[in-house]
Amino acid sequence: MNDSSPAQPWPVSRVSALVRGYVERLGAVWVEGQVVQFNQRAGMAYGVLRDVAENVSIDISVPAAALAQLPGPQLRPGARVVVNGRFEFWIKQGRLSFRVRELRLAGEGQLLAELEARKRRLAAEGLFAADRKRPLPFAPELIGLICGRDSKAEHDVVEVACRRWPAARFAIRNTPVQGPAAAAQVMAALAELDADPAVEVIVIARGGGSVEDLLPFSDEALIRAVAAATTPVVSAIGHEPDSPILDLAADFRAATPTDAGKRIVPDLADETALASDAVRRLRQAVSARVAQDQDSLAAFRSRPALRDPAWIVTNRAQEVAALRADARRGIIQKLTAAEAGLRVSAGRLAALSPQGTLERGYALVTKAGALVTDPAQVAAGDRLRLRVAGGAFGAEVAQTAQAAQAVGLEP
Repeated sequence: MNDSSPAQPWPVSRVSALVRGYVERLGAVWVEGQVVQFNQRAGMAYGVLRDVAENVSIDISVPAAALAQLPGPQLRPGARVVVNGRFEFWIKQGRLSFRVRELRLAGEGQLLAELEARKRRLAAEGLFAADRKRPLPFAPELIGLICGRDSKAEHDVVEVACRRWPAARFAIRNTPVQGPAAAAQVMAALAELDADPAVEVIVIARGGGSVEDLLPFSDEALIRAVAAATTPVVSAIGHEPDSPILDLAADFRAATPTDAGKRIVPDLADETALASDAVRRLRQAVSARVAQDQDSLAAFRSRPALRDPAWIVTNRAQEVAALRADARRGIIQKLTAAEAGLRVSAGRLAALSPQGTLERGYALVTKAGALVTDPAQVAAGDRLRLRVAGGAFGAEVAQTAQAAQAVGLEP
């Protein structure tokens, strides 16, 4: 009952309490809007939820438990959400806010969150690992192409690839690239091309589109089929910002179908230029090696041994002659010195020889082979042998020294 009047106005506290009561009677409600401001602190998140069409906003507070319900990454400004909670009126500040108990992403945001959760699950299984990626062939003879019928993606891949490499051939499989049946038909075409041993690489291509349009290329069954394929797979879906999960499972991600046409084949002009440059460098290397060998051969030929083959014999003959002359001089010097020494030794020997003594008039007297050195050794009538310088002869002792002294014959 409104009993306020100019004479009896309500205090602010009563009005605030009534407003709080009205707000509390509203109970829990579901609200949809776009998050335009958002920040977290002390286990709570605070932001502003806006109805963009009407430009009407409310303040929201979100506990950490409600944020943890999101299947995707952290909530960011710009996301559309559906929240459940109650309005709260703060009496002292006179401020109304909405306390969130449950939070869900709305529309495309929810879809992106589901795709993000699927991406994390497949990544945890190792389907996107770098060591699973197979290298693309250098110049494939047959290229498998899965795309929409008469699509610009087909035209871009084929036209660019054939312009770069005229020998390129395509095995094209046209399938739906949008809608619920697209993923299954793309998988069937992939299995058919993967089973053909002549197909060396497979391109899956389509033009750009919304997240919903590109959903078939994030289908889990298709992602597993691409990861299990034995033929290298190139993903060429949409434009540069588009990123279906197929991009992560494929062996190579092309930014656009046109980029795929450039990546799967080499450029004939570039390869021709590289080959010409390689031939030029090879010729230069061979010419340099031949010139080097010619210089080495000329240096060998200029050596005396090759310029005059007899030079080494002649040179060695001169060395041998010189060595022989040195040897001869050495031998003569040694013989001369030996001869001189021999003469000195002969002189010494002659001076010490008994023969020399005999030649001076001395004689050697022996008796029965024993040398007589004392007259007492002999007696009259003994037979003696005398050796003088000219020879030897016999003698008989007629008288001893004592007998001679007795008759006065010797002193």
